[in-house]
Amino acid sequence: MKKIGFIGLGNMGTPMAQNLIKAGYHLQVYNRTISKADELEQGSISKCKTPADAAANVAFVVSMLSEDEIVKEATSGTDGLLRTLQKGGVHISMSTISPETSEELAKLHEQAGSTYIACPVFGRPEAAAAKKLFVCTSGNAKAKEAARPILEALGQSVTDFGEAVGAANVLKVTGNFMIIGALELMAEAFTLAEKNGLDRVQVADFFGSTLFNAPIFHNYGRLIANKQYQPVGFKAKLGYKDARLALKLSQASQTPMPLATLAHNRLLTAVAKGDGEQDWVQAFGKGVSDDAGV
Repeated sequence: MKKIGFIGLGNMGTPMAQNLIKAGYHLQVYNRTISKADELEQGSISKCKTPADAAANVAFVVSMLSEDEIVKEATSGTDGLLRTLQKGGVHISMSTISPETSEELAKLHEQAGSTYIACPVFGRPEAAAAKKLFVCTSGNAKAKEAARPILEALGQSVTDFGEAVGAANVLKVTGNFMIIGALELMAEAFTLAEKNGLDRVQVADFFGSTLFNAPIFHNYGRLIANKQYQPVGFKAKLGYKDARLALKLSQASQTPMPLATLAHNRLLTAVAKGDGEQDWVQAFGKGVSDDAGV
Protein backbone atom coordinates (compact mmCIF):
# COMPACT_ATOMS: atom_id res chain seq x y z
CA MET A 1 0.00 0.00 0.00
CA LYS A 2 1.60 3.24 -1.17
CA LYS A 3 1.74 6.07 1.37
CA ILE A 4 1.00 9.69 0.50
CA GLY A 5 0.27 12.77 2.59
CA PHE A 6 -3.17 14.37 2.59
CA ILE A 7 -3.92 17.76 4.14
CA GLY A 8 -7.45 19.17 4.44
CA LEU A 9 -10.63 17.23 5.22
CA GLY A 10 -13.35 19.74 4.39
CA ASN A 11 -16.47 19.14 2.32
CA MET A 12 -14.28 18.40 -0.71
CA GLY A 13 -11.23 16.90 0.95
CA THR A 14 -13.03 14.10 2.78
CA PRO A 15 -14.62 12.42 -0.28
CA MET A 16 -11.37 12.93 -2.20
CA ALA A 17 -9.45 11.18 0.58
CA GLN A 18 -11.99 8.36 0.52
CA ASN A 19 -11.42 7.83 -3.20
CA LEU A 20 -7.66 7.71 -2.73
CA ILE A 21 -8.14 5.05 -0.07
CA LYS A 22 -10.36 3.08 -2.48
CA ALA A 23 -7.56 3.35 -5.04
CA GLY A 24 -5.19 1.62 -2.61
CA TYR A 25 -3.35 4.52 -1.00
CA HIS A 26 -2.51 4.80 2.69
CA LEU A 27 -2.96 8.41 3.77
CA GLN A 28 -0.94 10.34 6.31
CA VAL A 29 -3.75 12.74 7.15
CA TYR A 30 -3.68 16.19 8.72
CA ASN A 31 -6.70 18.37 9.41
CA ARG A 32 -7.04 21.17 11.95
CA THR A 33 -10.03 19.31 13.41
CA ILE A 34 -8.53 15.85 13.36
CA SER A 35 -11.81 14.20 14.38
CA LYS A 36 -12.83 14.66 10.72
CA ALA A 37 -10.48 11.77 9.98
CA ASP A 38 -12.86 9.48 11.87
CA GLU A 39 -15.00 9.44 8.71
CA LEU A 40 -12.22 7.60 6.85
CA GLU A 41 -11.28 3.93 6.88
CA GLN A 42 -9.05 3.82 9.95
CA GLY A 43 -6.86 1.00 8.69
CA SER A 44 -5.91 3.09 5.67
CA ILE A 45 -4.84 6.29 7.42
CA SER A 46 -2.34 7.61 9.91
CA LYS A 47 -3.53 10.65 11.84
CA CYS A 48 -0.97 13.45 11.97
CA LYS A 49 -0.61 16.41 14.31
CA THR A 50 0.92 18.82 11.79
CA PRO A 51 1.26 19.27 8.01
CA ALA A 52 4.95 18.43 8.47
CA ASP A 53 4.00 15.04 9.93
CA ALA A 54 1.68 14.39 6.98
CA ALA A 55 4.50 15.06 4.51
CA ALA A 56 7.18 13.02 6.28
CA ASN A 57 8.71 10.13 4.33
CA VAL A 58 6.36 10.32 1.35
CA ALA A 59 6.98 11.21 -2.29
CA PHE A 60 3.64 13.01 -2.69
CA VAL A 61 1.49 15.19 -0.48
CA VAL A 62 -1.96 16.43 -1.53
CA SER A 63 -3.44 19.60 -0.04
CA MET A 64 -7.09 20.64 -0.34
CA LEU A 65 -7.45 23.83 1.69
CA SER A 66 -9.77 26.81 1.52
CA GLU A 67 -7.69 30.01 1.44
CA ASP A 68 -4.35 31.30 0.15
CA GLU A 69 -3.05 32.10 3.63
CA ILE A 70 -4.02 28.68 4.96
CA VAL A 71 -2.19 26.99 2.08
CA LYS A 72 0.87 29.16 2.75
CA GLU A 73 0.86 28.31 6.46
CA ALA A 74 0.44 24.58 5.80
CA THR A 75 3.32 24.73 3.33
CA SER A 76 5.94 27.08 4.76
CA GLY A 77 4.77 27.78 8.31
CA THR A 78 6.48 26.61 11.50
CA ASP A 79 4.98 23.13 11.11
CA GLY A 80 4.63 23.31 7.34
CA LEU A 81 5.09 20.44 4.95
CA LEU A 82 8.27 21.92 3.48
CA ARG A 83 10.06 21.01 6.72
CA THR A 84 9.77 17.29 5.98
CA LEU A 85 8.84 16.70 2.32
CA GLN A 86 11.70 14.67 0.90
CA LYS A 87 14.03 15.86 -1.83
CA GLY A 88 12.31 15.27 -5.14
CA GLY A 89 8.90 15.12 -3.43
CA VAL A 90 5.82 16.62 -5.07
CA HIS A 91 3.21 18.86 -3.45
CA ILE A 92 -0.11 18.49 -5.30
CA SER A 93 -2.03 21.67 -4.44
CA MET A 94 -5.72 21.29 -5.31
CA SER A 95 -7.00 24.48 -3.68
CA THR A 96 -8.65 27.45 -5.37
CA ILE A 97 -6.00 30.11 -4.80
CA SER A 98 -4.39 32.95 -6.73
CA PRO A 99 -1.75 32.25 -9.38
CA GLU A 100 0.60 34.54 -7.44
CA THR A 101 0.38 32.26 -4.40
CA SER A 102 1.18 29.21 -6.54
CA GLU A 103 4.18 30.99 -8.04
CA GLU A 104 5.42 31.97 -4.58
CA LEU A 105 5.04 28.44 -3.22
CA ALA A 106 6.66 26.91 -6.30
CA LYS A 107 9.79 29.00 -5.66
CA LEU A 108 9.91 27.89 -2.03
CA HIS A 109 9.63 24.26 -3.08
CA GLU A 110 12.38 24.68 -5.66
CA GLN A 111 14.66 26.12 -2.98
CA ALA A 112 13.88 23.14 -0.75
CA GLY A 113 14.55 20.58 -3.50
CA SER A 114 10.93 19.55 -4.02
CA THR A 115 8.27 20.47 -6.60
CA TYR A 116 4.91 22.22 -6.38
CA ILE A 117 2.20 21.67 -8.99
CA ALA A 118 -1.19 23.38 -9.20
CA CYS A 119 -4.12 20.96 -9.61
CA PRO A 120 -7.41 22.75 -8.84
CA VAL A 121 -10.66 20.91 -9.47
CA PHE A 122 -14.18 21.64 -10.68
CA GLY A 123 -17.10 19.91 -8.95
CA ARG A 124 -19.16 19.94 -5.76
CA PRO A 125 -18.77 17.41 -2.92
CA GLU A 126 -21.16 14.96 -4.55
CA ALA A 127 -18.99 15.00 -7.69
CA ALA A 128 -15.91 14.45 -5.54
CA ALA A 129 -17.58 11.44 -3.90
CA ALA A 130 -18.53 9.99 -7.30
CA LYS A 131 -15.00 10.55 -8.70
CA LYS A 132 -16.47 12.95 -11.24
CA LEU A 133 -14.20 15.95 -10.64
CA PHE A 134 -12.55 17.75 -13.54
CA VAL A 135 -8.88 18.12 -12.59
CA CYS A 136 -6.76 20.89 -14.15
CA THR A 137 -2.96 20.91 -13.87
CA SER A 138 -0.01 23.22 -14.43
CA GLY A 139 3.64 23.24 -13.47
CA ASN A 140 6.65 20.97 -13.87
CA ALA A 141 5.95 18.38 -16.59
CA LYS A 142 7.83 15.52 -14.91
CA ALA A 143 6.08 16.09 -11.58
CA LYS A 144 2.65 16.23 -13.26
CA GLU A 145 3.28 12.93 -15.01
CA ALA A 146 4.41 11.30 -11.76
CA ALA A 147 1.31 12.61 -9.98
CA ARG A 148 -1.12 11.51 -12.68
CA PRO A 149 -2.18 8.18 -11.06
CA ILE A 150 -3.18 10.09 -7.91
CA LEU A 151 -5.14 12.65 -9.93
CA GLU A 152 -6.86 9.98 -11.99
CA ALA A 153 -8.08 8.38 -8.76
CA LEU A 154 -9.91 11.62 -7.97
CA GLY A 155 -11.65 12.69 -11.16
CA GLN A 156 -13.16 11.82 -14.50
CA SER A 157 -10.54 13.77 -16.45
CA VAL A 158 -7.15 15.43 -16.05
CA THR A 159 -6.40 18.37 -18.36
CA ASP A 160 -3.05 20.12 -18.48
CA PHE A 161 -2.51 23.84 -19.02
CA GLY A 162 1.25 24.02 -19.37
CA GLU A 163 4.36 24.53 -17.29
CA ALA A 164 3.58 28.03 -15.96
CA VAL A 165 2.64 26.95 -12.44
CA GLY A 166 -0.13 29.54 -11.98
CA ALA A 167 -1.92 28.72 -15.24
CA ALA A 168 -4.35 26.19 -13.75
CA ASN A 169 -5.18 28.70 -11.02
CA VAL A 170 -6.05 31.31 -13.64
CA LEU A 171 -8.30 28.72 -15.29
CA LYS A 172 -9.96 27.91 -11.98
CA VAL A 173 -10.62 31.58 -11.21
CA THR A 174 -12.13 32.14 -14.66
CA GLY A 175 -14.22 28.98 -14.38
CA ASN A 176 -15.59 29.90 -10.98
CA PHE A 177 -16.40 33.36 -12.29
CA MET A 178 -18.43 31.73 -15.08
CA ILE A 179 -20.30 29.65 -12.50
CA ILE A 180 -20.94 32.75 -10.41
CA GLY A 181 -22.29 34.53 -13.47
CA ALA A 182 -24.55 31.58 -14.26
CA LEU A 183 -25.91 31.54 -10.69
CA GLU A 184 -26.84 35.22 -10.91
CA LEU A 185 -28.36 34.73 -14.37
CA MET A 186 -30.51 31.77 -13.29
CA ALA A 187 -31.61 33.40 -10.05
CA GLU A 188 -32.76 36.52 -11.90
CA ALA A 189 -34.42 34.58 -14.75
CA PHE A 190 -36.32 32.14 -12.52
CA THR A 191 -37.44 34.93 -10.20
CA LEU A 192 -38.61 37.00 -13.17
CA ALA A 193 -40.61 34.00 -14.40
CA GLU A 194 -42.09 33.42 -10.94
CA LYS A 195 -43.16 37.04 -10.54
CA ASN A 196 -44.94 36.81 -13.88
CA GLY A 197 -46.98 33.74 -13.02
CA LEU A 198 -44.81 30.85 -14.17
CA ASP A 199 -43.68 27.83 -12.17
CA ARG A 200 -39.96 28.49 -11.67
CA VAL A 201 -39.21 24.76 -11.43
CA GLN A 202 -40.87 24.09 -14.79
CA VAL A 203 -38.94 27.00 -16.28
CA ALA A 204 -35.66 25.61 -14.97
CA ASP A 205 -36.48 22.11 -16.26
CA PHE A 206 -37.32 23.48 -19.71
CA PHE A 207 -34.15 25.52 -20.12
CA GLY A 208 -31.98 22.83 -18.55
CA SER A 209 -33.14 20.31 -21.14
CA THR A 210 -33.12 22.61 -24.19
CA LEU A 211 -31.17 25.85 -24.66
CA PHE A 212 -28.97 25.43 -21.57
CA ASN A 213 -28.46 21.67 -21.50
CA ALA A 214 -25.29 21.55 -19.39
CA PRO A 215 -24.34 20.31 -15.89
CA ILE A 216 -24.17 23.80 -14.36
CA PHE A 217 -27.71 24.62 -15.50
CA HIS A 218 -29.01 21.15 -14.59
CA ASN A 219 -27.52 20.94 -11.12
CA TYR A 220 -27.43 24.52 -9.91
CA GLY A 221 -30.59 25.35 -11.83
CA ARG A 222 -32.49 22.68 -9.92
CA LEU A 223 -31.26 24.01 -6.57
CA ILE A 224 -32.09 27.63 -7.40
CA ALA A 225 -35.50 26.79 -8.88
CA ASN A 226 -36.47 24.71 -5.85
CA LYS A 227 -34.95 27.21 -3.41
CA GLN A 228 -33.00 24.25 -2.03
CA TYR A 229 -30.08 25.61 -0.05
CA GLN A 230 -29.27 22.62 2.15
CA PRO A 231 -27.06 20.68 2.59
CA VAL A 232 -24.25 23.19 2.21
CA GLY A 233 -21.91 22.08 -0.56
CA PHE A 234 -19.89 25.27 -1.05
CA LYS A 235 -19.98 28.10 1.46
CA ALA A 236 -20.86 31.64 0.42
CA LYS A 237 -17.74 32.96 2.16
CA LEU A 238 -15.61 30.79 -0.14
CA GLY A 239 -17.57 32.03 -3.16
CA TYR A 240 -16.84 35.55 -1.95
CA LYS A 241 -13.16 34.63 -1.82
CA ASP A 242 -13.38 33.40 -5.43
CA ALA A 243 -15.07 36.63 -6.52
CA ARG A 244 -12.24 38.58 -4.87
CA LEU A 245 -9.69 36.47 -6.74
CA ALA A 246 -11.44 37.23 -10.04
CA LEU A 247 -11.48 40.95 -9.34
CA LYS A 248 -7.84 40.91 -8.25
CA LEU A 249 -6.84 39.12 -11.45
CA SER A 250 -8.93 41.47 -13.58
CA GLN A 251 -7.34 44.53 -11.99
CA ALA A 252 -3.83 43.15 -12.37
CA SER A 253 -4.42 42.48 -16.08
CA GLN A 254 -6.55 45.59 -16.70
CA THR A 255 -9.54 43.51 -17.74
CA PRO A 256 -12.87 45.26 -17.06
CA MET A 257 -15.38 42.77 -15.57
CA PRO A 258 -18.65 44.49 -14.63
CA LEU A 259 -20.41 41.19 -13.91
CA ALA A 260 -17.63 40.18 -11.51
CA THR A 261 -18.28 43.37 -9.54
CA LEU A 262 -22.01 42.60 -9.35
CA ALA A 263 -21.40 39.02 -8.24
CA HIS A 264 -18.80 40.15 -5.72
CA ASN A 265 -21.36 42.48 -4.15
CA ARG A 266 -24.02 39.74 -4.12
CA LEU A 267 -21.70 37.44 -2.17
CA LEU A 268 -20.43 40.24 0.05
CA THR A 269 -24.04 41.01 0.97
CA ALA A 270 -24.59 37.41 2.02
CA VAL A 271 -21.44 37.41 4.15
CA ALA A 272 -22.32 40.78 5.69
CA LYS A 273 -25.76 39.46 6.64
CA GLY A 274 -24.20 36.53 8.50
CA ASP A 275 -24.84 33.92 5.79
CA GLY A 276 -21.20 33.22 4.93
CA GLU A 277 -21.50 29.64 6.20
CA GLN A 278 -24.55 28.99 4.01
CA ASP A 279 -24.34 27.63 0.45
CA TRP A 280 -23.41 30.14 -2.23
CA VAL A 281 -26.54 29.05 -4.10
CA GLN A 282 -28.51 30.72 -1.30
CA ALA A 283 -26.54 33.93 -1.72
CA PHE A 284 -27.80 34.20 -5.29
CA GLY A 285 -31.16 32.43 -5.18
CA LYS A 286 -32.43 33.92 -1.93
CA GLY A 287 -30.64 37.21 -2.57
CA VAL A 288 -32.47 37.80 -5.85
CA SER A 289 -35.79 36.51 -4.46
CA ASP A 290 -35.53 38.81 -1.47
CA ASP A 291 -34.77 41.77 -3.73
CA ALA A 292 -37.89 40.91 -5.75
CA GLY A 293 -40.09 40.38 -2.70
CA VAL A 294 -40.87 36.70 -3.37
